[in-house]
Amino acid sequence: MTVLEHHQPSTRVLAPDLARGAMLLFIALANAANCAFAGQPGLDPAPHGLGRVVNFLMATFVDARAYPVFAIMFGYGLVQLSRRQSDRVLYRRNAWLVVFGLAHATLLYFGDFLGAYGIVGLVATLLLVRRSDKVHRIVLWLWGIQTVNAVILAVIGVLGWQGGTTGISNAPNPSLDAPSYWDSLLDRVAEWPVHTASVLPFIVIVWLGIWAARRRVLEEPSRHRRLLRRTAWVGLGISTVGAAPYALMSAGVVHASTGTVEAMARVHAITGEYGGAGYVALFGLLALRFGGRAPRILAPVVALGQRSLSGYLLQSVCWLVLFAPFALNLGGTWAALAAAVVVWTVSALAAHALSVRGQRGPAEVLLRKFAYR
Repeated sequence: MTVLEHHQPSTRVLAPDLARGAMLLFIALANAANCAFAGQPGLDPAPHGLGRVVNFLMATFVDARAYPVFAIMFGYGLVQLSRRQSDRVLYRRNAWLVVFGLAHATLLYFGDFLGAYGIVGLVATLLLVRRSDKVHRIVLWLWGIQTVNAVILAVIGVLGWQGGTTGISNAPNPSLDAPSYWDSLLDRVAEWPVHTASVLPFIVIVWLGIWAARRRVLEEPSRHRRLLRRTAWVGLGISTVGAAPYALMSAGVVHASTGTVEAMARVHAITGEYGGAGYVALFGLLALRFGGRAPRILAPVVALGQRSLSGYLLQSVCWLVLFAPFALNLGGTWAALAAAVVVWTVSALAAHALSVRGQRGPAEVLLRKFAYR
């Protein structure tokens, strides 16, 4: 099951749905803050009081750590879908994802990932999905090389640490600060291709999901308990340690030279990929603990995970209404935090209501109509 795919409840595996539903809260936190500050990473550049705590927690656990979860789940879902459908269906479905992404980015939010999913899905279907285990072992070597690279970057950053007065600043996104909807639309048309091209290297993260799906890691978590535990501990450990310098800077506790801040930002970004793998493993362990059936209190979260495409698009509508200068024009840390929690909660309850009635999300229905004809 991918970020976007829906099956009948009896055929679903709990861990992917639980992961997607829960991590949509992290996506909401990141994107709401991005819109509230009209720039990335969406952190208050001059935090005070509890705002320092929020910045620290966002940098440590959310920023650059939520999207890898969905990338892994996307790769996992490609394999599951390939077991039931022909390559022709996969190509068609991923091509429509690119169309969905273009529409989403043009109309609502430049930071779209759907188009990138579609492009990566097309490439992965062509080159990876039906290849042998020997080919898929390459991805483990790639992650090993990346780990060495992350360590080298961290060592260079620490050894080359220079004091200064530079803190975290937001790189502006013109579409988020445009004075009218038309101006924002024109800005997004220019921003989306650049953003999409910048995130395409996440195919390595998607490939890790493909590797895991071929071994049915989440379908059979009891057989992979040791792997899940090690991945959760190591992945989240690397992510947390790698985020620490940047998180302290974002909290205003530490200041350094511009070069040092940029170096720590790179370490923060690359170690976030391990956080994604760690989170996925953690949800796999939770699903194992629940015996493959979520507690009743988590039913809305699971339902949202089954309708994550609709939930994701709904969020973008809300950010436009709440934060755009030509709409409600809210801003700041607390507005972003409150909006993220409220929008995620409402979307989970709405998804649960659809689940009770046995209905898919509207976006899922539309994608299936185009993909399966």
